[in-house]
Amino acid sequence: MPKTIIVSNRLPVKIKETDSEYQLVPSEGGLATGLGTVYKQNGNVWIGWPGQVIEPDKTEQVTSQLKELSLLPVYLTQEDISEFYEGFSNDVLWPVFHYYASTYTTYNPSHWEYYKSVNQKFKDVILENLEDGDTVWIHDYQLLLLPALIRQVRADVSIGFFLHIPFPSHEMFRLIPWRNELLEGMLGADLIGFHTFDDVRHFLSSVSRLLPVPISSNIITSGERTIVVESFPMGIDEKKYSGLPQTSEVKEQALQIQDIFIDNKIILSVDRLDYSKGILQRLQAFELLLNDHPEYIGKVTLYMVVVPSRDTVASYAYLRDQIDKKVGNVNARYRTIDWTPITYYYRSLPIEMLSALYSTADVCLVNPMRDGMNLVSKEYVASRTNNDGVLVLSEMAGASKELIDALIVNPNNVTQVKDAIIEALNMPLAEQQRRMSQMRQLVAKFNVKHWVHIFMERLQEVKLMQRSMQTRHVHSVTAKSIINRYRGTSKRIIFLDYDGTLVGFKANVNQASPDAELYHLLTQLSSDPHNQVVIISGRKHDNLGDWFGDKNIYLVAEHGAWFKEQGSDWHKINGLSTAWKKDLYSIFEKYVDRTPGSFIEEKTYSLAWHYRKAEAGLGELRANELMNTLKFLATDKGLQLLPGDKVVEVKNMEINKGKAALSLVEQTDYDFIMALGDDFTDEDLFKALPDSAITIKVGTGASLAKFFVRNPTEVRGILASLGESVPVS
Repeated sequence: MPKTIIVSNRLPVKIKETDSEYQLVPSEGGLATGLGTVYKQNGNVWIGWPGQVIEPDKTEQVTSQLKELSLLPVYLTQEDISEFYEGFSNDVLWPVFHYYASTYTTYNPSHWEYYKSVNQKFKDVILENLEDGDTVWIHDYQLLLLPALIRQVRADVSIGFFLHIPFPSHEMFRLIPWRNELLEGMLGADLIGFHTFDDVRHFLSSVSRLLPVPISSNIITSGERTIVVESFPMGIDEKKYSGLPQTSEVKEQALQIQDIFIDNKIILSVDRLDYSKGILQRLQAFELLLNDHPEYIGKVTLYMVVVPSRDTVASYAYLRDQIDKKVGNVNARYRTIDWTPITYYYRSLPIEMLSALYSTADVCLVNPMRDGMNLVSKEYVASRTNNDGVLVLSEMAGASKELIDALIVNPNNVTQVKDAIIEALNMPLAEQQRRMSQMRQLVAKFNVKHWVHIFMERLQEVKLMQRSMQTRHVHSVTAKSIINRYRGTSKRIIFLDYDGTLVGFKANVNQASPDAELYHLLTQLSSDPHNQVVIISGRKHDNLGDWFGDKNIYLVAEHGAWFKEQGSDWHKINGLSTAWKKDLYSIFEKYVDRTPGSFIEEKTYSLAWHYRKAEAGLGELRANELMNTLKFLATDKGLQLLPGDKVVEVKNMEINKGKAALSLVEQTDYDFIMALGDDFTDEDLFKALPDSAITIKVGTGASLAKFFVRNPTEVRGILASLGESVPVS
């Protein structure tokens, strides 16, 4: 039976060594909790590092203990941990992805080499346990190369990838020297998930600017595959957190907290020690509150829990010292005989104690400088079973996109944070309940099980989409069928677009001239007396005439405005107005002036604005503006607006490839009709041809064509196969 293999840097257990024996203790945390039920059923397994260096003579014992829990270890050396985890993962990826590149990042080549080698170690363990039909779900920034490593060996496997931290903007991400390799690694997955749409947008932007792969909406085409990129906001185990306050242990601890802080309102914060969490800024805001509003002295307490993390690293040790000093300064300055402003714990607390704090705190202050999701905010909301309490939430946390009824703040603006705390402390109960009840409904519905379900469901849909595209893709079986049909016919017409179909696009449109291979293929096809080869293009007739005027090929230029039969001169459609050109040319010129790298191409009955050489993103922005500007003007003048590949074209409505093709098809009773094209103008061609025609789109976008190929190389492969076929005698 097919299984799911979950892969993360750490296994969801902690290992404790006592008297040379290892004990396994389950981990608390979002991922461990969320996937805890998944890996324990239907033969599923979880692969990851056990969390510490295991001596070689003990690995067999640990492996055996882990297998009983459906866990499979990847053993790392101390050098691996130092270079891969503490080095590349946390000295490059973590700071860059959290926008701290200039402060904390070191680009050490040896870190990168270890990052690659550890990803290889994970790959080896996965492949040892991977069987036909299995699904692999990879998690987080430590394993960005892993999807592609698996794909290289097992091209058919279903792979999902989820990033649990923010994905940075292109401007930040491109600072990484190995940026392309990281993106290519991620593109080994079939479905790539992020917490927010902002992360999706940043990722697609980086891919479009750094890699030569086409992107349509949220779908990336890489080689033979399509990859879908979407946002899946992670939830929590809501039933667990809403149920804990009802237990006797939590109730007892909650009463103790209330007794201690009987005349105080509690502002709670819970974080792991990290510079991205905004802990110092939070302390500044609280100090500002006490300084500007002394009436709150003795009335409020900041109950701050900081969980130790990487405090052996110099930057984290320094941060801890800064927090200690700040807490000490505030307490020393404002403390009274019977009141301490900040209650500070530098340790992890049992979940029962956390639940007691969540259920008693009047305000929960969550103000990270940057965070993928931040599940503390959702845990607090789930714990408020009376629908009271106020959440103050940073707009830089992914959770702010969902928990819109919180008080949303910019964590860099300590005055705004201070004001939000005051608003929270004074919020009427009815308003608290209105906000909290809506957030609790959302947290309950979009819980962690829902997150797992929709991700895995979408991964299955993506694989089905890929398979349906494979049936339309002109691969060996489909190509063989087309060749067999070709061989059995004697009156054939083959329509071929030029740019993007027979040749790839060039930055300079005048450089996309035919090469020797293309001339050979076309000569081979056109020399068969049973074939009528037609090049039907938006190109100027001068270009096509120079390249193919002496060949046995029928030429249709400028989308059907010009025709040239073999051995004769060009003739054009007469009676069409070109008076509209003057008005539109001036509009096009404005966009050339505003878009460096763009230019205007004037044809007999059309104008084209090219932006292939414009800056990525700017050209698309200007193209959309131009389309909106021309939309109504073109309709009034009887013109058609054509968005193409890095081009916007306007032409007479009466001219299109479909009409031009029909005029040729209707002249003879053809028993084999085939058309290949790559852009919007070719859809008119596909639509006009009879149902019996073989229509092939070049590219993977939506199309009326029956089949598709991925690029001009595949087009040439088809033409070569047809040219080599034995003609009907």
